[in-house]
Amino acid sequence: MTRNRVRGRLPVVLVVPAVIGLAFLLVPLAGLLVKTPWTSLSTLLSAEVGEALRLSLICASLATVLCLFLGIPLAWLLARSGLPGRGFLRALVTVPLVLPPVVGGVALLLVLGRRGLIGEHLDAWFGISLPFTTAGVVVAEAFVAMPFLVISVEGALRAADPRYEEAAATLGASRWLTFRRVTLPSVLPGVVAGAVLCWARALGEFGATITFAGNFPGETTTMPLAVYLALETDPDAAIVLSIVLLLVSVGVLAGLRDRWISGPT
Repeated sequence: MTRNRVRGRLPVVLVVPAVIGLAFLLVPLAGLLVKTPWTSLSTLLSAEVGEALRLSLICASLATVLCLFLGIPLAWLLARSGLPGRGFLRALVTVPLVLPPVVGGVALLLVLGRRGLIGEHLDAWFGISLPFTTAGVVVAEAFVAMPFLVISVEGALRAADPRYEEAAATLGASRWLTFRRVTLPSVLPGVVAGAVLCWARALGEFGATITFAGNFPGETTTMPLAVYLALETDPDAAIVLSIVLLLVSVGVLAGLRDRWISGPT
């Protein structure tokens, strides 16, 4: 009863800025819905929009697969290994979260471009050139999205009970078998949540993509780039395309509501 009375007290000095903050976040989204020219929904049926949406979905999905392949082992390394300097490595992994995406695109160009540190060898030895290609879109999206997966999986690994892994080891299971049959299933909800967030971040990536992969219709023009182009020529179409991305984002949050949104009542 005392706890309920304490929770029921809402000081004005906190409520007022909280309401203003809520309005600051939600009013622009509501304005997008209010200003949507619903008569222009036929824009979504155009070949250009369909191609941009298809490319966005494919590239975001491939980027997520790449992040899963690289990010899960990286999260395990940060959470379970005795590697010295893990705190510093963890900080480096989170750099793309705070790095301006355009800077990330420039960094990718300097490393993977045709004259980059690694790109020149890829081009000379294997004839592989990533910049301004669909593969470049996947790489750029994976670069900015992987930290979301790593942070989520690492948190799940730290929260998992290590006694199950110890029991598997005492029964003679190898570390790889223990990881596949015990560790990974125990942190699967964290992996799924991280993968969904990773996919959503990749779908909405703009800065690194346009810097590293350019803007070529049918090859590197994803939905965010299509919105940017439409703003210059057809604002109504830009709003409609923005609504599509907004609905995708809301769908992602709705899918993760049990893990990320819901809390004690």
